[in-house]
Amino acid sequence: MTKISIKNYLLLILIGCTVACKPAPETDKPETTQHTTEASEAPDWVKDKNIYEVNVRQFTPEGTFEAFEREIPRLKEMGVDILWFMPIHEIGEKNRKGTLGSYYAIKDYKSINPEFGTHEDFDRLVKTIHDHDMYILIDWVANHTAWDHPWTESNPEYYSKDDDGGFVPPAGTDWEDVIELDYDNPDVHTVMEDAMLYWVKEHNIDGFRCDVAELVPMEFWNNTRKSLDEIKPVFMLAEGEKVELYEAFDMTYAWNVFHALVDLAGERKMNNDSLHIAILEGVEDLPKGAIKMNFLTNHDENTWKGTIDSLLGPAHEAMAVLIHTIPGMPLIYSGQEANITKRLEFFEKDPIEWGNIEKADFYSKLNTLKREHKALWNGEHGGSFERLPNSEDDGIYAFERIKDNSRVITIINLSDQERTYEITDNSEGLKDYFQPEASEIGSSLNMEPWGYRVLTN
Repeated sequence: MTKISIKNYLLLILIGCTVACKPAPETDKPETTQHTTEASEAPDWVKDKNIYEVNVRQFTPEGTFEAFEREIPRLKEMGVDILWFMPIHEIGEKNRKGTLGSYYAIKDYKSINPEFGTHEDFDRLVKTIHDHDMYILIDWVANHTAWDHPWTESNPEYYSKDDDGGFVPPAGTDWEDVIELDYDNPDVHTVMEDAMLYWVKEHNIDGFRCDVAELVPMEFWNNTRKSLDEIKPVFMLAEGEKVELYEAFDMTYAWNVFHALVDLAGERKMNNDSLHIAILEGVEDLPKGAIKMNFLTNHDENTWKGTIDSLLGPAHEAMAVLIHTIPGMPLIYSGQEANITKRLEFFEKDPIEWGNIEKADFYSKLNTLKREHKALWNGEHGGSFERLPNSEDDGIYAFERIKDNSRVITIINLSDQERTYEITDNSEGLKDYFQPEASEIGSSLNMEPWGYRVLTN
C-alpha cells in the first residue's frame, strides 16, 4: 500500500481499541477467540527464516536489478533469507504521481519496469538469489491498476464504475493514480490468477507479498493459492491482519506490535501490558501454523511516518531484539541496517545513503540467533511464549521461549532509565548471547536505558 489514508484509518482503529480497552493486569491474559479458519500450509523452508524488503529504485545509485544483484553476497553474509521486492512492473503514466510514479500503479502485470532492467535481468537476479540459498517474493497489487493499463481499452468491464460509467479509484482513498478492479466479474479472477501463475511458472519466484489483501475477495486468494501450489509450494504474505486471510496466506502484518513499540519509545500512552497483549494476539488468536510479520519500519512507515531514528531513537536495538525473539518473522527494510536517517521519496529517485552500514553486524547476530535457536522459529515450528515476572511496572519486559532442548530468555528495558531485573527462574547453563565471553549470569541484572539481554543455552 502506498498512500496515507488507509494507514491513518488503521491507526485510528488501533488508537480507538487502545482507549476502549484498559490494559489487563500483568498476570492476566486477554480472552482469546476460537477461530474456525484453517491456516494454509507454508513451505517447510519458511520455518527458521527472516524477510528483507527490497526497494530497488532507492537501493543503489543505478536503481537496477543488475546493481542490486551485486549486493546479494553482503545480504547473505548478514543472514538474510527471504527477499521481498516492491513491485517490479511497469508503472502507469496517466495521472502519475511525481516524476517516476508509484510502484503500486501497475500498467502491465507481466511487464518489467524499464527503470530496473529487462526480463532477462530479472531471471539472472532470481538465479543469483537461489544460488545463494535465498528466496524471492514479489509484491502483487491485485486490487487496482494504473489508469492506462491495456485492460481499460480492451476490457473496461474489468473495472468498478461511478454513476456516470467512469473508472474510479478505490473507495475511501486518495489514490488518484489508480483505478479499482471489479471482482464481481469472474473474468477478473481468471486474468489476475493467470498473471500470478506466470511469475511462478516462467520466472521461478517463490511467492508473493500481496498489497491491501483485505480489499480483494477471499474466493480469489483461496483459488489462486491452490493453483500456485500446484506449480511449486509458495510463500504468501498478506498486507492485512484479518484472521480469515490465513485460509490462503501464511503470514500477515503485526501492526499492533509495531504501534505499541513506537508508542513505548515516544509518547508512552501504552505500557508493557499493552505490548504483551499485542504480542499475544500473534500467538493465541491465530490458527495453527499462522505467522505474524514483526517490523520496525517498511516502505510505508519510512516514507509517510518517519525513520527508525526519528520514531525509535535510542530504542532501535532494543526493539529489534524484541521483534527477533517474540513469535513471528522479523522484517528488515532496505537501509535499516545502515540506520538511515532520511525518509525515502516515494515518487522520485532518492538513493539510500549507506555510509558504513553501522548495524550490519548487529542484524547479522540477530538473524543467526533466530536460525540457531529452535525456540525462535516461525509458527508451529517455534517454541512456547511465556512472560516472566517483571521488577518494574513500566520498565523491564521479559519473556521465555522453549522448544525441545532450545531455551531463550529475552529481557528488555523499555525505558530511558536504568533498571534492575531479578531473575527468579533457573538460569543455570545460560549464556548472554551478546556477551558470550562473560562469566555465569547472576540473579540480578543491571539494565541500562533501552538495554537488552538475551540468554540462551
